[in-house]
Amino acid sequence: MQKGMHTQTDACVRAVQAKDARFDGWFYTAVLTTGIYCRPSCPVVAPKPQNMVFHPSAAACQQAGFRACKRCRPDASPGSPEWNQRADLVARAMRLIADGVVDREGVPGLAARLGYSTRQVERQLLAELGAGPLALARAQRAQTARLLIETTPLPMAEIAFAAGFSSIRTFNDTVREVFALAPSELRARAPRPGRTPGALALRLPFRAPLNPDNLFGHLAATAVPGVEEWRDGAYRRTLRLPYGHGIVSLTPKPDHIACRLTLSDLRDLTVAISRCRRMLDLDADPVAVDEQLSADPLLAPLVAKAPGRRVPRTVDEAEFAVRAVLGQQVSTAAARTHAARLVTAHGEPVDDSEGGLTHLFPAPEELASLDPESLAMPRTRRTTFTTLVGQLADGSLHLGVESDWADARARLLALPGFGPWTVDVIAMRALGDPDAFLPTDLGIRRAAGELGLPSTPAALTARAEAWRPWRAYAVQYLWATDSHPINFLPV
Repeated sequence: MQKGMHTQTDACVRAVQAKDARFDGWFYTAVLTTGIYCRPSCPVVAPKPQNMVFHPSAAACQQAGFRACKRCRPDASPGSPEWNQRADLVARAMRLIADGVVDREGVPGLAARLGYSTRQVERQLLAELGAGPLALARAQRAQTARLLIETTPLPMAEIAFAAGFSSIRTFNDTVREVFALAPSELRARAPRPGRTPGALALRLPFRAPLNPDNLFGHLAATAVPGVEEWRDGAYRRTLRLPYGHGIVSLTPKPDHIACRLTLSDLRDLTVAISRCRRMLDLDADPVAVDEQLSADPLLAPLVAKAPGRRVPRTVDEAEFAVRAVLGQQVSTAAARTHAARLVTAHGEPVDDSEGGLTHLFPAPEELASLDPESLAMPRTRRTTFTTLVGQLADGSLHLGVESDWADARARLLALPGFGPWTVDVIAMRALGDPDAFLPTDLGIRRAAGELGLPSTPAALTARAEAWRPWRAYAVQYLWATDSHPINFLPV
């Protein structure tokens, strides 16, 4: 599995014939005789090789005149792992498109965020994905529209604008073209489970295997009261979104993550789904990760015991950076207490009819105006905190999905009080760098020593060269040797 896999015809044919779900999202199969495109794992009888052509994106299939398979629903595949493991222009553009930037700001806004011209962005996306930013955003709007059609009783006009379409006619034409069904026909075919008023029930797919223990255990153990909670087997939290706010409930299931979303503005649906998938690292390629780490004989038993560990990330990069500072040199419980005080004093209140969520985590602009003397922390850390929120608020520091990882690291390291550990944990969990590593972390050093790995930072870093580009996942396996609550699903 690698960049440009859709060009490797023989490998793609083998994946389709084996109905291998590991390749869903890596490429799409368009069938010349039917005019339909599918995911590689489509359960129907595989077409003859000469009738298959392969595309790198659903948008490219749609541009070539193919419609989505009604059986395997290729538009609902997990996303390509490449966009979360690379930091080049195309990967950063894809993360922004998933975050709804084209719908909100247009292609010029996308290009401006990336620091390139519109022509450069369009050219590189077309070269790698077979479609430009408008076509990629259109494919995403079509998927959002189908979710709303099938899971809500909303009128079609409301769905059209919530999904990002500029007119009812464009909405109708796109749905018919992509799914070969009118919106009303899509709704008629959908199952009708019980619906909670105002809530959307969705299934978030992932590539197997997925080990939920450290993923949900970490989120639950570090949950900030009022913003996050573990309730009835689900991780729940509030979301700050472009058009409003939301509350999400995420429950691990054997073959998907059950997601319940309540949104103040349905236009935020695509963004909310994208951020939840990113937080849970659902687009990872666990087979590739575990294969690489298992090549080390001392890591191999950890991987074999619990394959499919993910890196718990975040729905809000600025929030995580603030929390990383609050957690410097204090216990998990103390960090939660510090964060909860900020939330109560400065967070925006929200209503939660199902649980105990009360606030959004305060935005940097809100935190930049607080009195530093009100912070119950050492003076040097106050300086670290106020410098960070000041730069996040005035825009001189960007940690969004479009961030260049190397540039963001350099800017963070230049801040007072930011050492390698803080920068690397932000790189791992906020920026999403799959190769971020924490050789100075005491838990990592202790686990390394117990396994027979080098335990000094320099020697461990040298040994970890063989784990690239997946050292952030090695961190999860090493952390999991401890009995800390972050490594276990709450009961």
